Amino acid sequence: MLNRELVESARSKLTEAVALHGAQAYQVTKLSTKLYALRRDSSQGLIAEVETYVNSLTATPKEYSRAFAEYKVELRTFDGVVNDVDAKLHDATVKGSAGTGAGVAAGAATALLGPTAAMAIATTFGTASTGTAIATLSGAAATNAALAWLGGGALIAGGGGMSAGGALLAFAGPVGWGLAGLAAAGGAAYVAQANKKTAEEANEKRLPIEAEIRSLKHAAIEITKLLDLTTQHTDGMKSLLKSLKHDAPGDYRKFSSQQKSQIGALVNHVQTLSHLLNKKIS
Repeated sequence: MLNRELVESARSKLTEAVALHGAQAYQVTKLSTKLYALRRDSSQGLIAEVETYVNSLTATPKEYSRAFAEYKVELRTFDGVVNDVDAKLHDATVKGSAGTGAGVAAGAATALLGPTAAMAIATTFGTASTGTAIATLSGAAATNAALAWLGGGALIAGGGGMSAGGALLAFAGPVGWGLAGLAAAGGAAYVAQANKKTAEEANEKRLPIEAEIRSLKHAAIEITKLLDLTTQHTDGMKSLLKSLKHDAPGDYRKFSSQQKSQIGALVNHVQTLSHLLNKKIS
């Protein structure tokens, strides 16, 4: 009669949605960070090693050099995003320590991420819903970006992250979802109406959170696909490079047909990775 069960059910569902959202956001951050580490390590180490090997050979085809040149263009773009995020986070931290309050960019925009994960998010998703790199914002914009990330909105352009994030903060903050009491309200009819309204508000707050959970799950699937594909080509490069270094002569003209196929496949891996390096999740 007092709609107590209605409130309890709405509150339970909202609590469950908040917990699931947190777990899914953590999973997306973890996957993004893993992808970022693989991209960084392969571009800074493995591909450089492959280029050094190919350049050490005598009479290698000129098209191989073009493949590495194309990759370096993509690498500069990737490094540009990373360096820009790093510089602006550092700048915001320094200004914040000087008492200007600009440290909000380092604090709010990366409160849930950390600098490395912020770079991972920037290189995996590109931009926040505002169109600005999430980790390079400052002041109120940084706070909003952090709120958007909390709701998943930084992952999908035009997403409802701000409302979902607001719902999460409202749930965690002083706004409670408790039952109305007779002593406070003074009448059963009023209590029933108040509890019904509370249940409706809880359900309304849950809907955008559930929408962002679906978006985060989709993002996790797409990141996993990109991670698996990048791993596949990275592992292929390692295997081919090891074989060629061990068995092939130092002169390309003396390569067997199999060895020529191997070095061709090696360069193809480089070309594919150049296309994957700056691929964003949408």
